[in-house]
Amino acid sequence: MKISREIKTAILVIASILLFIWGYYFLKGRDLFTDYKLVYVQYDNIEGLTLSAPVTINGFTVGKVNKFDIDKKTGRLTVELQIKNDFPIGKSSIAELYSPSPFLGGKQIAILPNLQDSALINDGDYLRASNKAGLTDQLADQIKPIKEKVEKLLENANLMVVNLNQVFDEKTKQNLRSSIANLNETLAEFKGASIKVNDMLAENKTKIGSTITNFDKTAANFAKVSDTIAKADIGKSIRKLEATLASVDKIMSDLNSGKGTVGKLIKDETLYNNFAKTSKELELLLQDLRLNPTRYINVSLFGKKNKPYKVPAEDPATSKL
Repeated sequence: MKISREIKTAILVIASILLFIWGYYFLKGRDLFTDYKLVYVQYDNIEGLTLSAPVTINGFTVGKVNKFDIDKKTGRLTVELQIKNDFPIGKSSIAELYSPSPFLGGKQIAILPNLQDSALINDGDYLRASNKAGLTDQLADQIKPIKEKVEKLLENANLMVVNLNQVFDEKTKQNLRSSIANLNETLAEFKGASIKVNDMLAENKTKIGSTITNFDKTAANFAKVSDTIAKADIGKSIRKLEATLASVDKIMSDLNSGKGTVGKLIKDETLYNNFAKTSKELELLLQDLRLNPTRYINVSLFGKKNKPYKVPAEDPATSKL
């Protein structure tokens, strides 16, 4: 049986049309020969998510992002997912938006299946949405408070500089320059004095060394004296001194109480008066003996009579005591 040229041409045209349709959908990410179901997820923000981004379960690709749609009332974004029917997914499963690489960018959707849920999703069902912060987002969240602190620090530093500019007016700056100049002069004088002190120390180095040597000898002698004092029986000397002081204290106590001759002499007023009277009489006797020796001694070498004694006009013996 011969096939006419017209039939061959029709078959070729139909095949070309079918191939074009399949290629068109294939380029759009849809495979006409694979059974899919369409499910939806709503997100507040899908930054980084693109069409044909893979949808995975435990890292295995089970579908892709088919299209986006925005709700004009709420502003939320509805993402259509094209998932193969070969993978049963519970209705309570979660579609998590995450970043697979912190360096390459872009985002994907990972389905976290609930294996305890026996009710499976169908075309047109909605999955619960979740958003996992990537490494960049985490770093941004951690850097944000540091950035705020740095900005505040810079603001305070700027304020401090403004205040310093207000404090350091022209007069203050001039005074500061003058103070620095005076400080330089003082340092120069101090340097000169230091040089003179060094020269003086160099000139008297021998004397200083001799003084230190003498001081060492003195310290050694003092150590010997200290050792001698330490070896001496100071306790015995102190005990003797205490005994002596006790004896002196007893003597003074006896004197105060009128015991003994000296004590009676100090305490007995009558004895003192008698002693004073006797002393006075003895003094008068000696004076009379000196003035009138013949009254008491008669000596004649040649048998001549001595002159009779005449009482003087002022006889000390007759005077009142």
